[in-house]
Amino acid sequence: MGKQYCAMENINDESFSKYQVTIHFNMDEQFMSLVPAHRVLINELIDKGTIDYYSVSMETQRCWMVMNASDKKAVENHLLKTPLYKYWTIEIDELIVYDAQSYRLPALQLN
Repeated sequence: MGKQYCAMENINDESFSKYQVTIHFNMDEQFMSLVPAHRVLINELIDKGTIDYYSVSMETQRCWMVMNASDKKAVENHLLKTPLYKYWTIEIDELIVYDAQSYRLPALQLN
């Protein structure tokens, strides 16, 4: 897709795009023992700005992320590093619109 020109874009490097990652997973006892190491990686990626948001539903055994990367392969390379990767079925979709209240100016508060 190339360069992004969206005013709400929060990527500092214009060569990056945003990707919606949907993960389906199956849990067992070993899965739960790997979660702490997985969270270390996720926290690092959030701190570096690679992951914008990360959500998990235990009810549906799904996870959603919005990631910043140069292409889908770069997204997958980040995800390969987690010890939970072998439990996952992954869908990666490039986004053309990504908007949220957090990207908007705060409401004006008159004193």
